[in-house]
Amino acid sequence: MNTIRIQDIDHIREAAREFIEHIGDRRVFAFYGKMGAGKTTFVKAICEELGVDDVITSPTFAIINEYTSAKDDTIFHFDFYRIKKLEEVYDMGYEDYFYSGALCFIEWPELIEEILPDDAVRVSITEQDDGSRIVTFS
Repeated sequence: MNTIRIQDIDHIREAAREFIEHIGDRRVFAFYGKMGAGKTTFVKAICEELGVDDVITSPTFAIINEYTSAKDDTIFHFDFYRIKKLEEVYDMGYEDYFYSGALCFIEWPELIEEILPDDAVRVSITEQDDGSRIVTFS
C-alpha cells in the first residue's frame, strides 16, 4: 500500500508528482472519497503535472472530460456522481474508454463498481482532522 500525505493545497502538485511516479503501466484509477475530500482537485493537479494545458474541471454534468497531456497522451476524467442506473454507463460505451490504453481517472467509482476493470487502481482520499489529506493506493 502506498501512502501520500497532502499537507495543504500548496503542496498538492508535489503530491501529484509523487503519485505519477507510481502510475507505471496502469491506466485506470478509481478515486474514492467523501464529497469535498479533494478528488477533483487531486485529479486536476495530476493532469497539470502531466502537462495538460486544457482547462481542467469536474465532469459532473458532462460525465466525462477528455484532455491531452504534454506528450500527446489522451486522459479521460469521469465523474459518475449523477449516474442513476448502470445502463447509462453502458450506453456511453464505457469499454471504449476503460480499455483504450488511455489514462482514466474515475470519480465516484462506487456507483459503477461491478464494471470497473479488474486491474483498476483503487485510490482513497481521506480528509484528516487537521485539514490535510491522505491518499492511499496499491
